[in-house]
Amino acid sequence: MEVGGTSVADAAALNNVAAIVAARLSDSPVVVVSAMSGVTDALLVSSRLAAAGDVDAAVASLQDVFWRHKAAARELLGPYAATSFVQHIDNVDAEISSLLRRISVQPEALKPLNDELVSNGELLSSALFAEVLKAQGIVAEQVDPRRCIITNDDYGCAAPVLGETFPRTQALILPLVAARVVPVVGGFVGGNAAGRTTTLGRGGSDYTAALLGAAIESEEIQIWTDVTGVLTADPRVVPEAKTVERLSYGEAAELAYFGAKVLHPKTIQPAIELGIKVRICNSRKPQETGTLVCADGDTSPGTIKAIAHKAGITTVQVTSARMLGAYGFLRALFEVFDRYRTVVDVVTTSEVSVSLSLDDATALPELVKELETLGTVRVEKGLAIICVVGEGLHGVPGIVGRVFSTISDINVSLISQGASSINFTFVINEGRVNEAVRRLHHEFFETEGRSMRVGS
Repeated sequence: MEVGGTSVADAAALNNVAAIVAARLSDSPVVVVSAMSGVTDALLVSSRLAAAGDVDAAVASLQDVFWRHKAAARELLGPYAATSFVQHIDNVDAEISSLLRRISVQPEALKPLNDELVSNGELLSSALFAEVLKAQGIVAEQVDPRRCIITNDDYGCAAPVLGETFPRTQALILPLVAARVVPVVGGFVGGNAAGRTTTLGRGGSDYTAALLGAAIESEEIQIWTDVTGVLTADPRVVPEAKTVERLSYGEAAELAYFGAKVLHPKTIQPAIELGIKVRICNSRKPQETGTLVCADGDTSPGTIKAIAHKAGITTVQVTSARMLGAYGFLRALFEVFDRYRTVVDVVTTSEVSVSLSLDDATALPELVKELETLGTVRVEKGLAIICVVGEGLHGVPGIVGRVFSTISDINVSLISQGASSINFTFVINEGRVNEAVRRLHHEFFETEGRSMRVGS
């Protein structure tokens, strides 16, 4: 059971999640906890202040974070436990203050120090939640994720070393489960071979849950958040969005990668490899079943399941006559992106040009400089990707026509119907993405008398 930040945001939320766990004790739950909502951002802000030389402001900026944890402890724990936990928070406060001072004078070590700093969000919330469960008569124990999730040294976005992670997780977690103890693990956090703290990247708590679930061969991995499962579109853009009851692994992975916020893009992989079901649940409405992700999406091929989108996209077009009839050009082009560790989302090619989209354009100036040795480079910013997802869509006549006739007055700058039969994606101006998503959702999910089956 992975519990998101909004689901542990305050005393009321923590109490609610404790009730959800209590109702599932017969299923031997292992709980993974995110930081309280807003805490990771606050820790990153404090790091930036310290790196800029204002340590006092950095320390002061975190007082609300500590106050929130203390307030929840005083409300939910007994007098002795609350006093003990408040002292623990004061100790963490002192440790973080020392860490911020180190950040201010050791800029060369910013990445590892940052991981050590931001890990405190999950370490505090998991310690608090374990105490909340104990206060309600549930036998629970906090487990340090750095002893379970063993990673490489890529600070900020570390990759788990499965050969180390799985046996350590089994050795730590399974005896607790066998003893009917509820393990409570901070998500997002790991440790490398040298014992230094690492993190899995933003949104990595559900990845932690998937890794632990795979390691101990859980029957089901549950992601508890503040929405009821995966929706047919982003509810902030389409208030009428509906819950998708069932998704295949492939559909869920595409939706996660192309903007669905409920799942971290890496989450599905450990589940796929072991065939473990993933269920996305609403902590505010625990009686609702949410979305089940499994090997079989359980619907007819050719049905649109959902529409995902991702804004803040940049496209890069490289044009060169050298491409024509040549080999090795694409390899040289993608080696540039590899050198700058920049991920490419969508790619289209013609005889003399390659167009591709970037989510992270941090290294764009350096990329362009190198790409200009291969050909003429054209960059366009302020774009968005829309991804239409559903099993077997490529085999359905009329799908592309129906989609693009719905948004016929909106310019499409890049289209990719990839090797997968699960989705097709296209790029439009960011200023019109919400309008396009709303129109498509209305066409395929809301229009009365129309089948949701594409091409019907």
